[in-house]
Amino acid sequence: MKELVEVIAKSLVDNPDEVSVEVTDKGRVILLELHVASSDMGKVIGKQGRIAKAIRTVVKAASSKEEKKVVVEIV
Repeated sequence: MKELVEVIAKSLVDNPDEVSVEVTDKGRVILLELHVASSDMGKVIGKQGRIAKAIRTVVKAASSKEEKKVVVEIV
């Protein structure tokens, strides 16, 4: 999951070197925190949050085989 979010985010931003993903396992929930440069925040979130919602949808579809809930937060 971490690699998937990194690849998607790096393709969207102007500063791909500043993209990082932290993974926290909280039992039945996996938390993915996406960190990007402040100037690229709008590109990752998108208009009315559409890109962020699309990223979350793709991650949810990719994690459907696991029995854990995956949450993506953009920090």
